[in-house]
Amino acid sequence: MDSKDGDDHAAAQANRPATGQRATPQTTRLDLNRIRSAIPKIALVFRNTPQYACPALGEALDCEIILKLETANPVRCFKARGAETVMARLAEKPGSRSAVCASAGNLGLSLAWSGRSRGISVTVVAGASASPLKLDRIRALGATVRIVDGDIEDARQLARQLADTEGAFLVEDSENIDTCEGAGTIGIELIEDMGPVDAVVLALGGGAMATGVGHVFKCLAPEVEIVCVQPKGAPAMALSWRAKSVVETDRTDTIADGVAGRRPIPAVLSDLLAVADHVPLVEEESIIAGMRMLYRHAGLVVEPSAALGVAAMLEDRSRYRGKRVVTIICGGNVVPADFERWVIKPDGE
Repeated sequence: MDSKDGDDHAAAQANRPATGQRATPQTTRLDLNRIRSAIPKIALVFRNTPQYACPALGEALDCEIILKLETANPVRCFKARGAETVMARLAEKPGSRSAVCASAGNLGLSLAWSGRSRGISVTVVAGASASPLKLDRIRALGATVRIVDGDIEDARQLARQLADTEGAFLVEDSENIDTCEGAGTIGIELIEDMGPVDAVVLALGGGAMATGVGHVFKCLAPEVEIVCVQPKGAPAMALSWRAKSVVETDRTDTIADGVAGRRPIPAVLSDLLAVADHVPLVEEESIIAGMRMLYRHAGLVVEPSAALGVAAMLEDRSRYRGKRVVTIICGGNVVPADFERWVIKPDGE
């Protein structure tokens, strides 16, 4: 841990209430009661996902590690909770029966599933580098896929245009508060069922999971450290958190495509500043090492974004040694050939 991170951590610890004391969280867009109200709107198949201690992985990381398995559902990712919340609330309103989003895959996949079950048509706009596996699964669920030259930020521009011209409901991941509230239900399940923990380590992309889960813990278990992890090859949100203002980057260069944004959303950054205690950046090698450890010690096939928590623990072992730590396994939609190359035969055997 460098000196700046150490100072930040010490300050955060000093400002925390005593263990078990309920805090009044800093102002955010999120509301605990709305997060609770999202629970019945989410299909049962996406709720109460497995959460358990994994002794073999904990031994390898020198801590007690609890895995929250958000891949154990039909779309193999946590974004289904937010998508279900968005689509359930949309279905309750008169007007639009169509939705559009920009997605590298998992949000689009989740919206396609939720839209099909409610009779809402979905268009997903993706950048040229989006996973073919995810896009094929989106099409199989009946959604329309539009591909644009460029990355996820270019896809967002077209999605906004389509919403304006076609009258579709625009789902902006993380900016749409429903996506954050749906993700926040993960935190409620952890607090209700896992007992006290020392830290929750989360993948940080657009910010829906980090802010949703983080807000729940700040309300109900403020003594828990909230760690939000990004790859060094896609650092925009982490840099923005450190600067306390939006920092855009020119490009991304990471295998963790699910968290590879360049332009943080100001409102989401404001929420993140209220809930995150530590926002480290990790190397690509550590992400791959995390994927291998989850496969070898927990039998899990995960996409790179889901290994960010383990990567952070690998790079900063002393921070977590001897502690009880939760990490959320947020996605398992990985191209089989890539997984084999990174995890099964990492040396090209």
